[in-house]
Amino acid sequence: MQLPWPRICLAFSFTVSSVTVGRTRLAGPAILMPSPSRADLAALPKLDLHRHLEGALRLTTLRAIAQQHGLDLPADSLAALRPYVQVVDGERSFRQFLAKFDVLRRFYLSPEIIHRLAFEVIEDAARDNLHYLELRFTPAALASSGRFSLADVTDWVIAAVAEAGRVYPKLQVRLIVSVNRHEPVALAEQVAQVAADRQARGIAGLDLAGDEVNFPAAPFRGVFQAARQAGLGCVAHAGEWTGAAAVRDAIEHLGVRRVGHGVRVVEDPAAVALARERAIVFEVCLTSNLQSGVVAAFAAHALPRMNALGLRTTLNTDDPGVSGITLSDEYQIAVDALGLSWADLQQALFTAADASLLPPAERAALAARLRAALDRLDPVSE
Repeated sequence: MQLPWPRICLAFSFTVSSVTVGRTRLAGPAILMPSPSRADLAALPKLDLHRHLEGALRLTTLRAIAQQHGLDLPADSLAALRPYVQVVDGERSFRQFLAKFDVLRRFYLSPEIIHRLAFEVIEDAARDNLHYLELRFTPAALASSGRFSLADVTDWVIAAVAEAGRVYPKLQVRLIVSVNRHEPVALAEQVAQVAADRQARGIAGLDLAGDEVNFPAAPFRGVFQAARQAGLGCVAHAGEWTGAAAVRDAIEHLGVRRVGHGVRVVEDPAAVALARERAIVFEVCLTSNLQSGVVAAFAAHALPRMNALGLRTTLNTDDPGVSGITLSDEYQIAVDALGLSWADLQQALFTAADASLLPPAERAALAARLRAALDRLDPVSE
């Protein structure tokens, strides 16, 4: 892989001996450029493995739906609605964060609304120069009005993503269905079957999300075993609001190869060793971790330590609508607050490509497209 050579940084360049891409350590030298500018990050081809549909909705669209359908919410202005569906200053707890999703369940009122919301999520990702997105959604949430089946809402999301794919062909999308720890195992079994039946239409995985503080992963072992046998990739949220034991549980009980968040893994050397041994990939989401109280400040985030410990990490958005961010914003934070270099960002991108829930040939093709896009990029640092 040839890293992009910046036009104005020759006097500031350094060499490093190697860069790790997936499990492969490439021989150097590679160029470390000065901190990339916002324009550089916007132009960077990006991959997001951890983005929730329900947490990625446009505030303007939510306001329009609330007005059109007379929802009992203040929709006179965006400012009035924002605190109900988006994190605002001073909110720093997982309960406040999750409360937004209770409100958002009130918006999924028709097939047309669900289609519009899903299409716009893909559109926003394309506008942020994403080249690959694994979009997860929770059928139980979309069907929470009681009028729709799990299969119906899943089909509507699939149709919207397919339509968006025709409009934005450069963005490759795969879907992950999510089940919640705090909801019945029997419901998770139903959702997993709906997902397994639709693998040929773009569903690639099953995710365990929800309240990990009060609900362990172990009861879902059978659901995830069956999902793996059916051919679905398995991922799980863990080590976000509880300690490293939750990461171990997800790896050992659910058999996942990717962990959503997982930042608390650094608290236990044995968990770190297990994650390294099994080449677990961590889907890190910086702003979400701050807003939900996982960290007190960006500077305290575990990502640099995770990288130093040899863990495989990626950068993702989690809930860009709820958080009011883009993936470019997350990369900017990684550079400005955590000191990640241009080479670090590229390593995260290739790790994401390597960990994607694609068949091997498609995974290799994604990495090749990413490499070609990076080779064409000629960033200018301010």
